[in-house]
Amino acid sequence: MSNTLNLTKELISRKSVTPKDEGCQDLLIEQLEPIGFVAEKLNFGEVENIWLRKGTEAPVFCFAGHTDVVPTGPLESWDSDPFSAEIRDGKLFGRGTADMKGSIAAFTVACQRFVADYPNHKGSIAYLITSDEEGPATDGTVKVIKTLEERNEKIDWCLVGEPSSTNEVGDVIKNGRRGSLGCWLQINGKQGHVAYPHLAENPIHLTAPMLEELTAMEWDKGNDFFPPTTFQVSNLNSGTGVTNVIPGTLKMIFNFRFSTEITPEELQQRVEALLDKHKLNYEIKWVLSGMPFLTAEGNLVDAAVSAIKEVRGIDTELSTSGGTSDGRFIAPTGAQVLELGPTNATIHQINECVGEDELEQLENIYYAMLKKLLA
Repeated sequence: MSNTLNLTKELISRKSVTPKDEGCQDLLIEQLEPIGFVAEKLNFGEVENIWLRKGTEAPVFCFAGHTDVVPTGPLESWDSDPFSAEIRDGKLFGRGTADMKGSIAAFTVACQRFVADYPNHKGSIAYLITSDEEGPATDGTVKVIKTLEERNEKIDWCLVGEPSSTNEVGDVIKNGRRGSLGCWLQINGKQGHVAYPHLAENPIHLTAPMLEELTAMEWDKGNDFFPPTTFQVSNLNSGTGVTNVIPGTLKMIFNFRFSTEITPEELQQRVEALLDKHKLNYEIKWVLSGMPFLTAEGNLVDAAVSAIKEVRGIDTELSTSGGTSDGRFIAPTGAQVLELGPTNATIHQINECVGEDELEQLENIYYAMLKKLLA
């Protein structure tokens, strides 16, 4: 087995369900300290984070990732132990194989090769690894970045190892992400008996016209890099569970994935204006999870596109689709940010897996990027 595959298996065997790390970061220290990396643990609350750096000079090429994984779901539904890292039919099965322990292993082995081949490379190589990406993401990357910013330690290029590929390694890289704005809304009515509706105010009936207008609204048209902003209701709840009671409240949770064509403040204003227009009695709470970011061009994009062409012989697609990642905390510092990892068809699923060949391809792509940027 390749070094990348062996290291991935070792990482998978550690049951690091968010926010646990279970020794994954210590394993990285063991791999990287012998080749000149200095490790700094930056733990906050119950979250373990590590900043590893080799070199003191700019430019800084940083690999960002997470050792925590989502829960396995029913163990009996898996064809093998999700933490045994079993190989079947050319694929490595286990929780975190694709999201994203395989990427961490591939970059680590690529670093070991690169440092051996170019011991006097320019600039610095760094790792920013957290155990709080799959969870609330409040004590992980965002806190580490705050610490680095306070001491004016800057990342120039950041490669996030999230599973970006669709059908084959390198066919898609994420050069940006949409912003995410969540909302918890409560519409207040008046509870009563269904036989006496004139003595009550049904919040479901009151909300329906507003919701119809809200779901039909065009927020923006997007641009060359981002699709139009989308609105989705993720939860709607009202009633007591019986047929003869008019409910007193309706609770709704919804989310915007928004482009750079609109601000979160504009979204909030338009929603609240609509609520006021329909004369609804409401309580509202907004949570901004991340602003949109974009690396349209630059050395990092050029290195990734060129490396994929060199290793895989394919042209890659730049995309901003999908959910959020920890790149949203790093891009505001001025860093160029890209996401490049294995295929994402099985992430967060039962029998999550990654092809053995994918891991070796990733290792070679990461090595080629290091060579293009720092050799």
